[in-house]
Order: sequence, then C-alpha cells, then structure tokens
Amino acid sequence: MTTEQHTQEIDAAAIEKDLLVFLEAKTKTAVEPSRELFASGLVSSMFAMELVVHLEKEYGISIVGTDLRLDNFRTVERMTELVLRLSGADGKADGA
Repeated sequence: MTTEQHTQEIDAAAIEKDLLVFLEAKTKTAVEPSRELFASGLVSSMFAMELVVHLEKEYGISIVGTDLRLDNFRTVERMTELVLRLSGADGKADGA
C-alpha cells in the first residue's frame, strides 16, 4: 500500500482504534479515548517520543516544531486530531 493510498483511508475511528490497541499493548491497561495519559500516570513524557515515532511511521506524517507539544499527546482523541490535521484528512488545508 502506498502512502497516498494509506492517507486516503485514514479516518478518526481507525486512528483511534489503532492508538488504543497500541497503548493497551504497551501499558497492559485498558484505555479510554478521553483518558489523560500523562496526568493519570499511565505513560511518561519519555513515552511521548515512542508515540511520535509510532504515529509518523503508521500514518506517513512528520511531527515537528509546535506539533511536538505534549498537549497533542495527552489523550487518544488529541492524537487522532493531530494525525487527521497533519495528513490533511480533516478537510482543512495546511495553514488553515
């Protein structure tokens, strides 16, 4: 599957499911999409880099600059929004 094909198939439900499976496998804990991952102590700030690498590889996106804020990784919902925005799947043009 090419990156272009993969990006076209991205939707919020699929991203959320992928992230929940990834987090549950890594933490051995059930995770709700709105759970505060860092504030709850489920994951550490060091784990944030693993999340960045996972998202970049899985969705063919680059997370750099201001997108590397911890706020973008606090919940599965926030990470889903980030992926949609960076992949252009949220319906907005870059810089909009």
